Amino acid sequence: MKTGDTRTYVKLVTAADFAQFDDGLVHAVCSTFSLAQAAEWAGRLFVLDMKAEDEEGIGTFLSINHKAPAFEGEQVVITASLVKQDGHEVVCSYVARVGERLVADGETGQKILKKEKLAKILAPNKV
Repeated sequence: MKTGDTRTYVKLVTAADFAQFDDGLVHAVCSTFSLAQAAEWAGRLFVLDMKAEDEEGIGTFLSINHKAPAFEGEQVVITASLVKQDGHEVVCSYVARVGERLVADGETGQKILKKEKLAKILAPNKV
């Protein structure tokens, strides 16, 4: 892999993606949370190509600039571009578009670790 390589994920907006909290529906468009999850998946596509069988990726950061709405039934195309691969660190920038409309942009970070090490990190601490 080299800087500038891209991976693309297409997300169909459904009612499950709407902005909603415990107090009810905020608005019937794709939420920032749902866009962020799709952006992280687009970056993860690089991790899936890079990791070995005994490794797994873990998110390290996510930034999202939500610029415009995406409506139910629309397809959001998220294109992740490899910004940096430094050892086991993978950093991607991304843009999310519906047609020509820029819906969001930002960056994601992930780290590739041995599954055994990751299991120890994620194990609950017992007091």
